[in-house]
Amino acid sequence: MMDINRIKETVNSNLNKKLKFRFNGNRNMVEEFTGTIIKTYNFVFLIKVQQEEVIRSFSYSDILIGSLELNV
Repeated sequence: MMDINRIKETVNSNLNKKLKFRFNGNRNMVEEFTGTIIKTYNFVFLIKVQQEEVIRSFSYSDILIGSLELNV
């Protein structure tokens, strides 16, 4: 089982690598995108989305609860 510390380690070990993400948003909307984790903080991390050239922030708990999946 994953915990927040293991999730932080995984995110930090993939810093500046191009990854595929799957975000399960509101009302069963699923969004898949490619991006790079560009910065990590204590409670959130930033992803630069390749297709849109925007930066999005997610919390480590998004991965814990399954809202965000990263394919390493």
